[in-house]
Amino acid sequence: MARKAHSRRTKYPQTDDSGLRDSRKKRYRHRDTAEIVDINARAQHLGTAYSPQRITQPLHPRTPAQHKYIVAILNNSLTFGIGPAGTGKSYCAGALAAEALESGQIERIILTRPAVEAGENLGFLPGALDEKFSVYIDAFRDILNERLGAGTVDYCLRHGRIVAAPLAFMRGKTFNSKTFVILDEAQNTTPAQMKMFLTRIGDNCRVVINGDIEQSDIRGHNGLSDALGRLNGLPGVYIHRFERNDIVRSGLVRDIIDRYEVTGMDPDQ
Repeated sequence: MARKAHSRRTKYPQTDDSGLRDSRKKRYRHRDTAEIVDINARAQHLGTAYSPQRITQPLHPRTPAQHKYIVAILNNSLTFGIGPAGTGKSYCAGALAAEALESGQIERIILTRPAVEAGENLGFLPGALDEKFSVYIDAFRDILNERLGAGTVDYCLRHGRIVAAPLAFMRGKTFNSKTFVILDEAQNTTPAQMKMFLTRIGDNCRVVINGDIEQSDIRGHNGLSDALGRLNGLPGVYIHRFERNDIVRSGLVRDIIDRYEVTGMDPDQ
């Protein structure tokens, strides 16, 4: 019996393919590692190419109008920045908020705007509410990344030091002291929404409201123009108006705005 078993083992010997398997594993492992390294290298390159470098110098105005606007924000509880796109309204407000947060002058930044768009609304965008609204606040995210660094901005967003939410979510809240609040695209608020927002302001709170009355996406009287008429001359409130000549984005933007002002817009469009 032993000899038969031995003869079967010798007649049909077991093939040791462990070496072959090891070589295949090494080859696949090397290929996978090379692909991972290549993907990471590309991602790092893209991140470097498209991520704004942090600016450590204090904010310097590019125009006399920006200088007056910055001084107004620093010396008033409520500042309105009114004027065409490209004048630096959002950038100046966002940069000042970032500097105040970094220096410890404030403890929280609140960014908000009405969720009004041309042809789409939040419900048709994918993701949760914060993911949907991030589309609307990306411009400020870029400003904050530039002034604070992307890592600091991510940390502050996670821990509530920077809050971005639609205007409708401001109802019932109070903007406490050491808070810097920015309402952008205010021309798309209704008078009722603007009243709701303005009555959230607490003591020692700094609020900036930006907008362009000429680019309202809502029909009828908007909350921005309504508030300007009601609050003009009120102590602690400053209304700064940018003009077409204050546009710093590009000369082409000035020319485009001129053409639209000359030809006008179809109210049904």
